[in-house]
Amino acid sequence: MHIALNGWFWDRLDTGSGQYLRQLVPALRRAEPSLILTLILPAHITPPDDLPDGVQVLTAGQGGRASRWGKVWFEQRTFPRLAARSGADLAHVPYWGPPLSSKLPLVVSVLDIIPVLYPEYAMGVFNRLYLSLVSTATQGARHIITLSHTSAIDIERYLDIPSKRITATYLAPDQRFHPQVGSDHDAEVRRRYDLPPEFVLYLGGFDRRKQVSELLEAYTFIARAEGTQIPLVIAGREPKWRQPLFPNLRRIADELGISDLVRWIGYVDEEDKPALYRLASVFVYPSMYEGFGMQPLEAMSSGTPVVAWEAIHADEILGDGAYLVDNARSMAGAILALLLQKPFRDAMVNQGRACASQYSWRKTARETLSAYEKALTRI
Repeated sequence: MHIALNGWFWDRLDTGSGQYLRQLVPALRRAEPSLILTLILPAHITPPDDLPDGVQVLTAGQGGRASRWGKVWFEQRTFPRLAARSGADLAHVPYWGPPLSSKLPLVVSVLDIIPVLYPEYAMGVFNRLYLSLVSTATQGARHIITLSHTSAIDIERYLDIPSKRITATYLAPDQRFHPQVGSDHDAEVRRRYDLPPEFVLYLGGFDRRKQVSELLEAYTFIARAEGTQIPLVIAGREPKWRQPLFPNLRRIADELGISDLVRWIGYVDEEDKPALYRLASVFVYPSMYEGFGMQPLEAMSSGTPVVAWEAIHADEILGDGAYLVDNARSMAGAILALLLQKPFRDAMVNQGRACASQYSWRKTARETLSAYEKALTRI
């Protein structure tokens, strides 16, 4: 079998789509050594020199810019043209950006349909047109891959795709997320980000769906109980707070009177994330909706207990591995229980690691190969 892969996000490890592609390529080769993969890259990406055996590269020329219109042109014209030229049996777009027309059978990974479920995520003429384009193009794909059964149900309902054409393939934390492996790096990371001996961690985005404001409100209860002993560390590249999707969290923290308890450490290098999770006393992830939600599993794998929002995706992916809450007060209670009750903390650490261990890229690759077979045989 020969698969042509859209590599637009290959160099974007700061995105879920980029991480998914980077993990999927070697996992597919390990799962099926006879598989041939052609990675098709836009002109602005330098061809990598560390690809696994059996992976070849086609590039769309040299130079160029990663503009939003350039992305659409690559998706709709360049990728399907080069995929057909590669001699592949199947084309796979590993994010929600399929072409309207493809000479090859097409598989598309729809990681989530957040812009459909929350229309405010598709504001502006370009975003609305793009959402309409990819929604229409998805109808023509032979098979859809998504990351959870929650997303599969949403895709069936909102995109009108029959369930037999949808496969859910769970992701998995990288092996570098571990309580001990790489821990000699921890002290350096603590110094680099000026981290206190104990802290509660949030790592992720800042749009409304992430509900970081709920975590800030929960921390008002933490402050009353623990004073300034255990600060809240918030990691991630801050947006322009004036945008409608991004409530001004710094202002909210100030209005709640907890600014002195909150430390904003900004963007964290990928190589530093395992240490950051290990150093945290508790990891909190209050997102109301995710296609999958990798960060809680990464924290669990690192031996850090997790508090998460009680949403349908969390029930499916995290189960008993995390302490699930549905409001700021219960979130505060969960954090305090994990900070102050060692037997309970130890139990949650063990449950979290057991939960995370159920996921593997080997399973993901096997299920992806099954989706390819279904697309080729029109099952």
